[in-house]
Amino acid sequence: MASSVLSLASATPSASLSSHEINKGKLNLGNAGLLFNKEKTNPFIKTKSCVRISMVVASNVSRFEGITMAPPDPILGVSEAFKADNHELKLNLGVGAYRTEELQPYVLNVVKKADKLILERGENREYLPIEGLAAFNKVTAELLFGADNPVIKQQRVATVQGLSGTGSLRLAAALIERYFSGAKVLISSPTWGNHKNIFNDARVPWSEYRYYDPKTVGLDFEGMIADIKAAPEGSFILLHGCAHNPTGIDPTSEQWGIIADVIQEKNHIPFFDIAYQGFASGSLDADAASVRMFVARGMEVIAAQSYSKNLGLYAERIGAINVVCSSPDAAARVKSQLKRIARPMYSNPPVHGARIVASVVGDPAIFKEWNAEMEMMAGRIKNVRQKLFDSLSSKDKSGKDWSFVLKQIGMFSFTGLNKAQCDNMTNKWHVYMTKDGRISLAGLSLAKCEYLADAIIDSYHNVS
Repeated sequence: MASSVLSLASATPSASLSSHEINKGKLNLGNAGLLFNKEKTNPFIKTKSCVRISMVVASNVSRFEGITMAPPDPILGVSEAFKADNHELKLNLGVGAYRTEELQPYVLNVVKKADKLILERGENREYLPIEGLAAFNKVTAELLFGADNPVIKQQRVATVQGLSGTGSLRLAAALIERYFSGAKVLISSPTWGNHKNIFNDARVPWSEYRYYDPKTVGLDFEGMIADIKAAPEGSFILLHGCAHNPTGIDPTSEQWGIIADVIQEKNHIPFFDIAYQGFASGSLDADAASVRMFVARGMEVIAAQSYSKNLGLYAERIGAINVVCSSPDAAARVKSQLKRIARPMYSNPPVHGARIVASVVGDPAIFKEWNAEMEMMAGRIKNVRQKLFDSLSSKDKSGKDWSFVLKQIGMFSFTGLNKAQCDNMTNKWHVYMTKDGRISLAGLSLAKCEYLADAIIDSYHNVS
């Protein structure tokens, strides 16, 4: 709130104020309060009376008046709307977070065991180094590339702990802006909603390559290849390593090989976002196959990781940025600059999530149990996907082919519904989802599949 101060002085009080007003000690002037202090005087001594009046005028003009209201987040806003709905059949299929069959959050047993081990060890809460917990950085790189990978043994990977996937991507974006001036990042159309925000915030130019084919509700592979070929040489190509978000459509192994060929021919740099390793197929190795293929070809690669999904560590904000370089010296220099970027951004990362990951991956027995839990979670989503397809196929008598639901992978399904149809899903059926037609199957139960199928069929056929 802005304010103004007005000071008035007079030789004699009567020049501007009545004695009645002076004795009251307050003058009302419009809506402003005029306050002053009157010195006590000896009535037998002649003195000049001096009254000083200070007036504070308050107004509602903010110094931040020029800041406009930001639009609600398109994903997190879905959950807020869902909470406000009291309908008994409501479904929240917006946020990508795993739920049990009872649609409750799930804390992995291996996370509980790791927490107990950490507590028993009585570890301190001192600051981590800028690059993060050393034990975490070691296991996370080995998990992604393989412990026996030559790039690990030759120390050609610069790994820095980041604030989950978002923070790790942001570090890489800052590195690109600082050392690859003018270089463009190509992202898939569509992509995860935060990708564009991250590169915009880092002032890195980006454009899109074709990915989703609405006619087939599948991959537009020819368009994808053509756009990567047409990109300026030396561009960064952002790729979803597995379980593409939002479509759930992944290239085949053969298609990945062709993508790698084109990226090498054009001297592009592959930039992987790995948010679902082990969570997509249930296999850590299978879900890392695309990244390992590019690395095996001798390519320099950037790869961001997140443990929000595969370990359920959503609130711990634990992930990493990895840069595979052609030499150990280059990796050391890249790591030093990533640390330099991180220092003024957030100083150093939090420790608890890093200790959980290091404890789970570093203990053979717990690591084996983690693999089993990932298979269980991935298996539940596969069962829900199958049940939804069965329900759609049996209920819809139009002859529409719903097989794309089964061809997609991971926690999401891209329904092909447009914005108006998505609005109908929410307004009529109380199904909350993003307006691009994406639904999170991780938030769906087998018991609700038929209800969801009814909502999809109605929206698809009756809303244009």
